[in-house]
Amino acid sequence: MLKRFIDVTIALVAIVILSPIFLLLILITAIASEGRIFYNQERIGYRLKPFVMYKFVSMYADAEKNGPSLWVLGDARQTKWGEFMRKHRLDELPQLWNILCGDMSFVGPTRPERKYYIDQLIKIAPDYQNLLSQKPGLVSIGIVEYGYASSVEQMAERMQHDLKYLQDTSLTKDLNILLKAFFKVILGRASRSY
Repeated sequence: MLKRFIDVTIALVAIVILSPIFLLLILITAIASEGRIFYNQERIGYRLKPFVMYKFVSMYADAEKNGPSLWVLGDARQTKWGEFMRKHRLDELPQLWNILCGDMSFVGPTRPERKYYIDQLIKIAPDYQNLLSQKPGLVSIGIVEYGYASSVEQMAERMQHDLKYLQDTSLTKDLNILLKAFFKVILGRASRSY
């Protein structure tokens, strides 16, 4: 209950404080993406419950015309503006709404993923299901310590970091993860390239 209270409070304060930045991001994204602003996609959350996750558009409209495909560093499918947003994780800011709605938390044992990849991941790493015993996070220790995964095999590697979160969950640890994530975002090192 305390974690939920903190999530809601910080999300509301962040939305108010960042509202000028939100407006600027909306304007630039609309220009860079030919009128498209928000991208929504079904993800799997707490206890395998699906929900719609929101992001700012960072890729061209036909990015997945050949089926689901994971983002990779220097991905040709992303716009120039999208590349900048992803480097600093600005495309993730609309997920403050997901946190307010209770679909996500600021810090969780894992990031929410698509069922398409979860089905593959569970086959090679069954322990992944344990990460869905709590709400997924805007950040996770795996994202901070490992970064983005560009294959199911890398997801399985990153999962080893995330499983440690379940062994020692605390608000102090959440704060530490948030601070690490914040500084990596500020430095533009929120990818596997660091």
